[in-house]
Amino acid sequence: MRMGLISAIARPSRERRGAVSLDEDSQLVARLRAGDEQAFVALVSRHHAAMLRLANSFVSSTAVAEEVVQDTWLGVLRGIDDFEGRSSFRTWLLRILVNRARSTGVHERRSVAVGDAGPVVDGSRFDASGAWMSPPQHWIEDSENRMQAQALSAHIQRTLGELPARQREVVVLRDVDELSSDEVCEVLEISDANQRVLLHRGRSHLRQALEAEMDSA
Repeated sequence: MRMGLISAIARPSRERRGAVSLDEDSQLVARLRAGDEQAFVALVSRHHAAMLRLANSFVSSTAVAEEVVQDTWLGVLRGIDDFEGRSSFRTWLLRILVNRARSTGVHERRSVAVGDAGPVVDGSRFDASGAWMSPPQHWIEDSENRMQAQALSAHIQRTLGELPARQREVVVLRDVDELSSDEVCEVLEISDANQRVLLHRGRSHLRQALEAEMDSA
């Protein structure tokens, strides 16, 4: 199973209809700087779900995550004129969000979790890009069945919630929100090596959970 299938199951269907366009973000940022309130509304609509997912991995409840997201947008409005475009707007936005989430003080698992405990899948089962080389048992035929995919969605969401915090953050950003490894490193302020280890471990936990679920079906 390739990670794209996990993201297709885990990501809400409304978001699957099209990836966020970085060019459109740039146009909306220019309009926002010119005082166009509708541009701000459009930016919120485009990025709110991804922001809430990431905030939820830092804080104790969805209510607190919503507050973090709102505070982030206030920071965007105050600082939009200082955005220099050295990174994408999305990366800049998520970096603000991470700083706001960390500053709340309610998330206690801030250690860099390279050594997270737990079983992992052998590295030989992943290709050079980090995707799985062989699908879990029965995945090929089952993935063709939309109802099966929908049934797996809740299980994947639960498993994501059970991952160690840093693993969850990296997996969500890479495999659900489809950020590049460089963007994830910039957003979370971690090294590329750490990002790769966390991604491997998070994907391993997900794969094991999927295989166990399919074997029991």
